[in-house]
Formats: sequence, C-alpha cells, structure tokens
Amino acid sequence: RRVHGVGSALSDPYLSFSAGMCGLAGPLHGLANQEVLGWLTKLTNSIGSKPSHEEIKEYCLTTLKNGQVIPGFGHAVLRKTDPRYSCQREFALKHLPNDPLFEIVSKVYEVVPPILLEMGKVANPWPNVDAHSGVLLQYYGMKEMNYYTVLFGVSRALGCLSSMVWDRALGLPIERPKSLSTQKLMELVRA
Repeated sequence: RRVHGVGSALSDPYLSFSAGMCGLAGPLHGLANQEVLGWLTKLTNSIGSKPSHEEIKEYCLTTLKNGQVIPGFGHAVLRKTDPRYSCQREFALKHLPNDPLFEIVSKVYEVVPPILLEMGKVANPWPNVDAHSGVLLQYYGMKEMNYYTVLFGVSRALGCLSSMVWDRALGLPIERPKSLSTQKLMELVRA
C-alpha cells in the first residue's frame, strides 16, 4: 500500500519503493522476525537451550504478565495459522528437524496459542510467518539480521513495481489517505 500510495503521485519508482521499504522497517512488520529471534534468545538465556513445555509456558506467562507480547503470534487479517508459517514448518520438519532453535519454535507453537486463547489476549492466537522465518534464515547461514527487511522487501519488488506500471498505464488517480478532523476523532473516542 505504501508503494502504491507514493507511486500514485507519479513519483519515481525508486522513491516509491523506498517509501515502502521505510514502512517495513518497524518491529511490527519488517523487523518482526528479528523480534521473534530476540525473544527466543532471551528465552534460551533465561531457561536454557533445551526447555520443557512447562518451562516455556512459565516464560510466556511471565512475558505477558510484564505487559509484553509474544512476538510472531497473531495477525491483523488472518484468523488461523498463517499458511506461510505452515509451509515453513513443513520444510523445517523435513530438512532440519533436529535444529535446536527449530525445536524451541516447535514447542512454542504448541504452548502459546492455548495460553493466548485462555487469557483472551488476541483475536488470533496462531503463529504468523514471522514466528518461523528467522529460524530458517539463521539455519542457512543468514545471521546478519539487519538484512532480513531487505530480503522481505526485495521479494515484493517485482509485484509492487509491476502494479505501478499498470496503475500508470490505466491512468489511475492519485491515492489520498483518508483523514479525519480533530472533532471527528474526539467523537470516535467518546463512542
């Protein structure tokens, strides 16, 4: 959406794509798999590299009680396990079933959804792609996490930019984000 919005002003495609990449650079989107790996690192530092299901459950409950989220679970749109997560999990079960980090991710997958359901923390307690993608990148030697967002963006470049070509070929108008007045925002807050 960011690439499309900026591109609709007939901005240079490079600048439009750069805007989209900047939009990915936050912990709730493009950095989400890094957030998962950071959380898994804290988990292993706290309870060890071979934790039991019960130890993971206690660690998760502590995370939530401290007002933090368990990264990689929940999705703004999906209301089931992210199919990309499922594909990556199947791949890992076949090609790296004994990887220590994958073993932890598998246990987290079994432990977290029931906790989130019971606590009523999220509408969707199931794992999204970020709960798994970093594990595969790490396993295959991509240890430099600062490049994960670049990989995420590059994988979308062709689709975004080809869409921009079509937008221009069809003469689509500029996209204007919806805005609300302060008065309207105050009315919504009171509702």
